[in-house]
Amino acid sequence: MRILIVEDERSLREALVDLLTRREFAVEAVVDGITGVERGEQSDIDLVLLDLSLPRLDGVEVCRRLRMARPALPILILTARGSEEDRVRGLQAGADDYLTKPFGSAELLARIDALRRRASIAPSDPERVEIDGCLLDLGRCQAQRDGDAIALTAREVGILRWLHRHRARAVSRGELLQTIWGASDEIETRTVDMTIANLRQKIERDSAEPRIIVTVKGIGYAWGDQ
Repeated sequence: MRILIVEDERSLREALVDLLTRREFAVEAVVDGITGVERGEQSDIDLVLLDLSLPRLDGVEVCRRLRMARPALPILILTARGSEEDRVRGLQAGADDYLTKPFGSAELLARIDALRRRASIAPSDPERVEIDGCLLDLGRCQAQRDGDAIALTAREVGILRWLHRHRARAVSRGELLQTIWGASDEIETRTVDMTIANLRQKIERDSAEPRIIVTVKGIGYAWGDQ
C-alpha cells in the first residue's frame, strides 16, 4: 500500500514518514496542495493523508479535486481545525475520515487499517442499485439523478452497501461506526449523522424527506425500500 502524505509542517511530516515506513508502508510526502493533487491523481497512490492548512492550495480544495479525479481513493484528513464546521467542510469535499491534531500513532494506524480493509474487500453485493429515481453505481463510487453524475466517497459507498445488505432491519449508529469507520472510542456517533446528512444532500430527491436512507427513531437508519 502506497500512502501519500500532504503536510507542510516539517516535524509532523517527518514523524509520519518514519512511523509508516516502520510499519512497512510505501510512503511519499509533499508539502503543498498543488503537488498533492498532481501526485494523488496518479493510480499508484492507494491512500492520502491530507492536512487542511496548506500552501498554494487549501486542503479542502485538494480533497475536492482528488475526489473528482479518483472517486474511490481513501482520503484521511489531518487537521488542527477542531470545529464542527471544519469537519463538515472536509466531509463535504469528499474526505472519508478525519483526525484532529494532536493525535496518537495507534489511532492513526487504526484509521488507516480500517480504510485499507474496506478498500480490499471484494464486494458480493449488487454494484448498481436503483431506488427513488436515483441510480447508485457503487462499483464506480458514483450516483446518477436527473442525468447528473454525483461522486461518492468510499465511506458513503460503504454505508450504502451496509444498509442495502441489511435492508430487512434498521441499523444502529454504533453498528455503522464499527463496520464502516472501524472501532474507536474517540469517534462520536454524530459523525455518522454528519456523513449521512452529506450523503442525503447528494442522492435524495428531497433531503428533508429522505426516501433512500430513512431515519429510524431511537435506533439509527434503514434502507428506504424495505
